[in-house]
Formats: sequence, structure tokens, C-alpha cells
Amino acid sequence: MPAHPELSELLDPPTTVLLTVECQEGVVGADSALPELAEAARSGGVLANVARLVAAAHAAGVQVVHAIAERRPDGRGASRNARLFRAAARLPVQQLSGTPAVRVAAPIDVAGEDLVVRRLHGLSPLQGTDVDPLLRNLGCRTLIVTGVSANVAIPNAVFDAVNRGYTAVVPADAIAGVPSDYTPAMIRHTLALVATVATTDEVLACLTRPRDGLRRG
Repeated sequence: MPAHPELSELLDPPTTVLLTVECQEGVVGADSALPELAEAARSGGVLANVARLVAAAHAAGVQVVHAIAERRPDGRGASRNARLFRAAARLPVQQLSGTPAVRVAAPIDVAGEDLVVRRLHGLSPLQGTDVDPLLRNLGCRTLIVTGVSANVAIPNAVFDAVNRGYTAVVPADAIAGVPSDYTPAMIRHTLALVATVATTDEVLACLTRPRDGLRRG
């Protein structure tokens, strides 16, 4: 885990963005297409920690971006080049545009100033989406990555962020994957090599500490 002063330097509100990944009703909600993943996110406190981080970001003037995965009802433009996509297309709950499944899940609050970016294809919240140009326009230097899953989308987001020159911060207790013992192993042996790994409480302490000025209006 990082020393608090190091983390504090990274989490300067004007240059920090908090990204929630696939924290949507059809993935982590009560009627999830992936109940095992939803259970891991909820019972382990991950979703609650994401909500705490989002609330603190709102209070500190840190920009929040919600990355949502969805598909059109007719499937146009959807990826089919991996086993995961083909399996997802057969699930009883579909992440269809405009349905409750693609709403940001409770208890995460979506504020008026938040940005919601929806993708119809691929595995990454950054690659091939509006997230990267939005981050650059916002002056982002540090990206806090939260959400699901530690199996696919989270490592994709971290690697893509680092490859694009951002510093990634991962609150280890604000991401979830399956099985439950996979996530800490993946963080320790993979994400810790390229990102600054912290806890939700450590990130919250940095976001809520007194400062001389706040972020963009």
C-alpha cells in the first residue's frame, strides 16, 4: 500500500477523475445477468465503497465518469469475436440501451455534473470510447478506477489508462471479480505493477482533507 503523502500528491482534485466501471443494475444490481459477480460486489462491500468514493468526489469537486456497457436490441455493432461476448448474448438479462439494466446501480449517486459514457462494443471503458478524450479535455492526470470486473474490464481500464499516460489509482476494496480469491491475487501480481494500489479509506482521506482551493466550476 502507498504512503499517504504519495497518494495525496496524486489525488489533486483539479487533475483527478473517478471512473466507475460497469456499476450498472444489469451487472451488479438485484436482477443482474451475472449474479455471482453481483454478490461479490455487494456482499463484500465493494459497491458501497464505490458509492462512498463517488459521494466524496462530488464533495471535493473531483469529476466522476460512469462507464456503462450496453448493446442495441438489434445487436448492431456489438462485438462477437470472443467467447465472453457470445455467452453474454445468451444471458437472460441483457444490457439493452434505454432499459433499467444500464442505469447506474444504487446506492451510487449520479450527479448532474457527472459524465456517463456508454459503449456498444469491446472490453475496455477507454479503448474506442469517449472516455480518453473527455479525460484529456478535463485536464486529468490521475484516474481512480473502481467497479467491475477484476477479471476483464478493470485490468483493461488500468492498462489503457497507463498506456495513455495517466497515473492509475486502484482502491483494492472498490473493485470486484469472481471467484472472490481471484481479485486480491490479480491486484497483487498484476495491477500493483502498473497502478498505485490503496484502500477506499486512504483515498477518502485524501479527497476529504482541507485544501486551499477546489476544482473546476
